[in-house]
Amino acid sequence: MRARRLARGLTLAEAADQIRELVSDWDRAPRVTVEQLRLWETGGHQPLRTTVLVLAAFYGCSPGDLGLDESEAVAEVVLLAEHRHGQRAEVIPTSAVGERIPTAAEHLSHRVDAARRAVDRTLASATVNSSQLDHIDEMVLWASQEYISTSPALMLTRLIDLLAEVEGLAACRQPAAVQVRLSELTAMLATLTADALMKLGDLTRSRSWYATARTAADDSGNSELRARVRAQAAMLPFYYGPIANAVNLCREARVISSRARTSATHAFAAAAEARALAKLGADAEAETALRYATKVFEQFGGTSADDAFAFPERRYLLYKSGTLTALGHTREARQVQEQALVLYQDKTGIDPALLRLEAAICYARDRSPDEACQLAGTTFLRMDPAHRTPIVEERAREVVEILPPAIRTSRAARELLEIIELPPAGCDRTGPCR
Repeated sequence: MRARRLARGLTLAEAADQIRELVSDWDRAPRVTVEQLRLWETGGHQPLRTTVLVLAAFYGCSPGDLGLDESEAVAEVVLLAEHRHGQRAEVIPTSAVGERIPTAAEHLSHRVDAARRAVDRTLASATVNSSQLDHIDEMVLWASQEYISTSPALMLTRLIDLLAEVEGLAACRQPAAVQVRLSELTAMLATLTADALMKLGDLTRSRSWYATARTAADDSGNSELRARVRAQAAMLPFYYGPIANAVNLCREARVISSRARTSATHAFAAAAEARALAKLGADAEAETALRYATKVFEQFGGTSADDAFAFPERRYLLYKSGTLTALGHTREARQVQEQALVLYQDKTGIDPALLRLEAAICYARDRSPDEACQLAGTTFLRMDPAHRTPIVEERAREVVEILPPAIRTSRAARELLEIIELPPAGCDRTGPCR
């Protein structure tokens, strides 16, 4: 009944007024008020038999279509006209209908039948079939694969388009299994959107999208995805602070994924926690966490999948490099960086650049400022301008910050800072980039 009213764009008060006008010429017209309509629409009360047909005439349907009982009322009222050409419907009783108050048993039976019909209609209202869901699955997988090498600004437009499609389906009632899958897809797309915004330096929106991703993951009930979203969300405080929040998110992800200790997510959360602890300066905890991450990854064995949610060996080595670099274990870090760069090979994106910048940080820690600044500057210039995001800029600046104060004003350091400030090709700092 409520759906019929809303379809006409009527408020409760407007509907009550129009129904009273409909039967204004009838001597024994039913009394319809806003409160009565509200109770009928919520199932709190069943209207009397005379009123059932009045409501059916007003909405131009059968009593059953309104979820109301029609077993006794059909013979009581004749509908002489319907809402056509701007004329109101007329309802004329064919016999005197007593205003009998239904018994408690009749009232409950009416509600039971109405509830069953409403549930049947809801179960039949799904709008997603298996082929549609498979298509969306394929599109999200494709997006997560493209995300590795595509610039964040370009990926953002693709992700928003996919999110709009998934959200449109999730907004309608779907079977439980379909709704769960749509929540999972929403969580994955929201995570990638948050990560792209983080790379672009839009921290406020990135934080909001990570919150949305966690909500969707929790709604799905998928513990692996719930843990993965939190571990990925730790990247925001890792790069932009507070670093303690990154540690907490990684630990939360580890706890959620603890039942699957050989999963990609558990290995990822452990490696991310070790890197965050090292950056926080908790050296002993970081080394313990790194040993645990190594053990988990060796048990997990890596994955051959090539998408943003996979955790192959090269990504594990990226996090290990970050941990060792922050701990000051430069010799071991360089070995890991070289090993990882071989695995990346032709892969684009910012990961190889981050590895080379960490190698430059190692040079800076080893008191080789010229080599450090030269490697960082070369890495920055050779990057695709679309990937020179604030994360890369901050990592390059860190090379200078690690140098002793007296050397930070050296020629090599000044040149590196000038390179970082250079606008990308085809870009004017005062106007839009092409």
